[in-house]
Amino acid sequence: MNSLTMKHLRYFEALSRHGHFGRAAEVCAISQPALSMQIRELEALMGAPLVERAARRVRLTALGEEFATRARAILHSVDQLGDLVRASGDEPGGMLRIGVIPTVAPYLLPALIQDLARRWPAIDPRPREAVTRTLLADLTEARLDMAILALPIQEAAFEAVPLIDEEFLLVRPEAESGRPVPDAEGLAEMRLLLLEEGHCFRDQALSFCKIPAATRPRDLMEGSSLSTLVQMVGAGIGVTLIPEMALPIETRSARVTVDRLAAPRPRRSIGMIWRRSNPLSPQLLRIAQTLSQSLPAALALQARDQQR
Repeated sequence: MNSLTMKHLRYFEALSRHGHFGRAAEVCAISQPALSMQIRELEALMGAPLVERAARRVRLTALGEEFATRARAILHSVDQLGDLVRASGDEPGGMLRIGVIPTVAPYLLPALIQDLARRWPAIDPRPREAVTRTLLADLTEARLDMAILALPIQEAAFEAVPLIDEEFLLVRPEAESGRPVPDAEGLAEMRLLLLEEGHCFRDQALSFCKIPAATRPRDLMEGSSLSTLVQMVGAGIGVTLIPEMALPIETRSARVTVDRLAAPRPRRSIGMIWRRSNPLSPQLLRIAQTLSQSLPAALALQARDQQR
């Protein structure tokens, strides 16, 4: 057991979490054969198999389940030690693991990363895109330091600071330009294109249209990204809603028309959250307060540059 390393623990924890060698290797930034070799080496050190290898998915053995639980606890403790060291500095610095939801990441991340680099060049940002439930789980397990997502978040374990408030805009085929803008009830009767289940933006759009999230109306269609939805609208398939920050990027090459909805207009608040127990909390609060003042202007400038 003298050769057991933190690398073994991190690779095995990733495999146990994703249940797939390919996805675990991607998260660990190594090749799949290299990850497989590390797991076999770990099993040799343990003297027993930790995983059952199947064609499409990996299952943990009984020993593997127990080993994963212990490995996760050890890694969590090690990460906390790193947080304590980083928190001891006067200025934010070092690796900063940032989670961002998909309906924000392509539009906000460039401005956010640039702002961090300008104000705190010692920070090494490590962004990761995932849906809200995944980000909350990763924050809880200390796999992320902070996350940018839609507020409110109900869990008391997290601190939250609003960053940006924005409207939802209606996107229709170009041929419908100038037609009356439907209200929420009228929109619910149209062929509505929404993101797949798991995206909080989908739930917010359904709520505005007063469509129960558990139902699937006949004319409800789904896409994997806002870009896909807008292109489907441009092809005349239906209509959709997008957040205002996505407008400059997603509509510049699509044959669509964009309108603001009648009051009360649907809106969302985007904020930064982190674990209250994180030793980095004072630094994260300072970052959040700074971003709340700088990001709206940075996004506006970014939008003007993209429209040129």
